[in-house]
Amino acid sequence: MERKIMSLGKSSMVISLPKDWMEMNNLKKGDMVSFTVQGDRSLVVYPSAQNKSAPREITINIGTNDEEILITQKILGAFLNGYSGMRLITEKVFSVPQIKTIRNITGRLYMRVMESDSKSVYIQSLTDESKASLEQAIQRMHLISKSMCEDSIRALYENDVSLAKSVFSLDDDVDQFAFFILRILREAAQDPILANELHIDPLDCMDHQILVYRMEHAADYAADIAKHLVMLEGYQLKIPEDVLELMVAAGVEVVELYVKAVGTFFAKDIPYSVDIMKHQKIIEGLDVQIASKAFTGKQKSAELVCGICSIRDNIKRLSHCAVNIAEVAVNRAFKEKEDEEEQETA
Repeated sequence: MERKIMSLGKSSMVISLPKDWMEMNNLKKGDMVSFTVQGDRSLVVYPSAQNKSAPREITINIGTNDEEILITQKILGAFLNGYSGMRLITEKVFSVPQIKTIRNITGRLYMRVMESDSKSVYIQSLTDESKASLEQAIQRMHLISKSMCEDSIRALYENDVSLAKSVFSLDDDVDQFAFFILRILREAAQDPILANELHIDPLDCMDHQILVYRMEHAADYAADIAKHLVMLEGYQLKIPEDVLELMVAAGVEVVELYVKAVGTFFAKDIPYSVDIMKHQKIIEGLDVQIASKAFTGKQKSAELVCGICSIRDNIKRLSHCAVNIAEVAVNRAFKEKEDEEEQETA
């Protein structure tokens, strides 16, 4: 679709807006529109915030035999795709486990049950994405994820089961932030108005999405380390000192890299990001030593070997999270550099 540029007076140029687009966005003569200049110098025109469409609602059918995981995914899918109101209906009546599942996922998604009877439940979002601070939400999520990673390694070093249980209990808080942020990013990627209000380029939403996923995974790995520490305590088993020393050394190194990686994502520091990638070789070396010692020496029970291997794997996966975030940071830094060069030559 093309439009001819026309002159309006001595100093202004105008183009006409397509009628179909006006009708699609409920715009009429006299309404305001906004525009944003993209990094590639293209111009995006969109309705102003006051013309934003009404909150979206959806009806979700819950089968009589639908299990917890399916109900959770139905609600989560609708939430992440921007629906603010959901009416859940069933042919007969909701079972007690189904009601518990609905209320559980509702609380985790910043939603509230507004209406409820034996065959129908209406839930509604409590958040306004346009008033949210994306960077603040990500930073808060990172603080919890970071503390989980640090405390899981400290619990490992000190054999502190109480601390391990505390780490495990924080996993739901990270998930709650992740669901909320991912919803905002998906909305912003499709809605230039929201993207403008959040001060984020729609094309940058994918990088932020990767960051959030990796932060959520890091918290999951920390929680799994904590879970296996509790399991070993239940079996009254202790990790041998030589293996423990290597695991703690690897864990401390990995957590430090993870924290630095998140910092480079926002700082867009290329040299620092590359340095993080190089440090993975140190982690891989410690991982090989842990693996060799876990299966040699004094005979170990199957439960102890299983616990050691699981903790070792989670430390290694956490290092992959750090490297993935660092790679995205490099890509973002180059993209910003290219945008700056284009603006200078314009």
